[in-house]
This record gives sequence, structure tokens and C-alpha cells, in this order.
Amino acid sequence: MFRKLVAIEPVNLVPAAKHRLKEYAEAVVLYDSLPQDEAEIIRRIGDADAVLLSYTSRIEKPVIEACPTLRYIGMCCSLYSEQSANVDIRSARERGVVVTGVRDYGDQGVVEYVVSELIRYLHGFGAKRWQEQPVELTGLRVGIVGLGVSGQLIADGLQALGADLYYFSRGRKPEQEARGIKYLPLPQLLPLVDVVCCCLNKNVILFGEEQFEWLGNHKIMFNTSIGPSHDIDALAQWLAHGDNEFFCDSAGALGDPSGALLSHPHVNCLNRSAGLTRQALERLSEKALRNIATFLSATDCSVRRRSAAGPRPVSNAGRPN
Repeated sequence: MFRKLVAIEPVNLVPAAKHRLKEYAEAVVLYDSLPQDEAEIIRRIGDADAVLLSYTSRIEKPVIEACPTLRYIGMCCSLYSEQSANVDIRSARERGVVVTGVRDYGDQGVVEYVVSELIRYLHGFGAKRWQEQPVELTGLRVGIVGLGVSGQLIADGLQALGADLYYFSRGRKPEQEARGIKYLPLPQLLPLVDVVCCCLNKNVILFGEEQFEWLGNHKIMFNTSIGPSHDIDALAQWLAHGDNEFFCDSAGALGDPSGALLSHPHVNCLNRSAGLTRQALERLSEKALRNIATFLSATDCSVRRRSAAGPRPVSNAGRPN
């Protein structure tokens, strides 16, 4: 059991999960606002031995070093790699702090968002329409950039409705190719497709001026990543052509610190996360609690093994008789 567990910011756990945190810690402190800086994060953690955070704050090396009682950091958000994480996992590991995260909890809502917004734009169900006449998904060339879990689910949904699917990723996916999703290198994929959907890890910026030139005009782009997958100036230049449309769910996925592009006539941003549905929050909560229980169980087993082994023998070498 933890002595003190602190959530340094809102972590999107459902009420029942927040209540269950008391089963894992003698004291539980849940902050409902975002910390403004590292000093405030350190103050909030204090002498806690367990910390929870979402994707909106970062725990860097100075914070870890300033909180010597820490032994567990639970990311209540996606953890796909050390490089994309908002926790300095390497520094945590060096100090014996375990970091866990969750995966695949909000993908279903993102799939529904992409399919819904794309159909609305193709048919003109909203204020805009892609072409003079309504267009179906049937035969529409769609490129998925990043064929991980969410990319595969989006591909499944669009393919089921008749779209012609292509993909690019760091590694080939033979099982997906067997299902008719065709691989192309990015310079060949972008000019071919009508729609490109970026499903990249956080902090991966793949689209610059050159990639937008490959993509060309009269195109549709979705970014489903947590953060931007593009250089913001290059995106603005591509949008300036006048017949390209960019879709994202959140301002974070747009990635414009000035906020100017939010009102751009060719930017379609919901300004809220499509993945944070009721079901997604339930999945997130379940996985976050499971991570805590697994860590504590492993820690308890380690303590019991050391206790069963008995006290370590003390050598008499060098002692006077």
C-alpha cells in the first residue's frame, strides 16, 4: 500500500475509480486544476510516494530529483514510448521510480469522429461540401500515416464503407496488407490519396513543407494525434491555397500556440477530445487502477521474498575476537 498518493492534475478517472484509490493508499490527494510550473508540481507531490498525472502536465528530471520519496508514477494517459512520454522515464528509472501508462482506451471514439466528419464533408451535411456533388466513401482513396491501433481501427471503419485504403508506417504490416490495405512510401502515398489521416505518436512531427507539397491541393487532412503531426507554418501555407481542409478534434492536435488558426475558414477543430467518451473514461480508469494494483502486488511479493530469506549474514572478518 502507498503511504500517500497524489494526482497533480485532473486525471479523468470516473468517480468510482477515484473512490477505489483509497484501497491503495493511506492518504489520497486529488487536485482539480493544472499546475502552473515545476515548482507547483514539486509542491503538490511533496512527500508522496505515488503520483498520478494526465497528458496535460510533464514530470521532468528536476521534479523527480526534488521528490526523493517517489517510487511510482502512474500516467493516466497513453504511453507508447519513452521518447513521446510526458514523464522523463529514464531519470525515473535511474532513481528506482516505476512509471506506467495506459494504451488503447479512446480509439473507438476517434474512429467515429473521423468517419462522421469525413462523411459530413463529402456529402455536405454541414456548412461545407468537398465537391459540387455529394461524394460517397466508396472508392475514395484514403492514406493512413501511422498504422498502429488507432490507425488500424480507422482503416477498418473506412474500408468497411468502401474506401480504397493505403498506409505508411515505420514498419510494414503484412497482416493488414493481406486485408487489402496497400503500403506505399510517403512520397508516393501523399500525391495519390484524396484524404490523409495522421495517427502518429505524440511529439512526432512528420509533415513539413516538403510533405505538404507531395500531398498537393484539393485534399483533406485529419490529425488524430494528441499533439500536432505537422509544422504549423507549413500547415498554414498549405491551407492558404484555398481548397484544402484540415480536421482535428482538439486545439492540442492543431498545435498553433497563437490560436489564430482555430478561426481559419479551412480548419475544422472541435476544440474537445473525441476520444474522451464515457466508455473511454471507464477503460482508462480500469487500466490505471490495474497498473497500480500490479505494481503494489509485485512490490509486496518482493518484500515477502526478502523477508523469507531472513537477515543477511554479517561477516566477522576484520573484527577483534
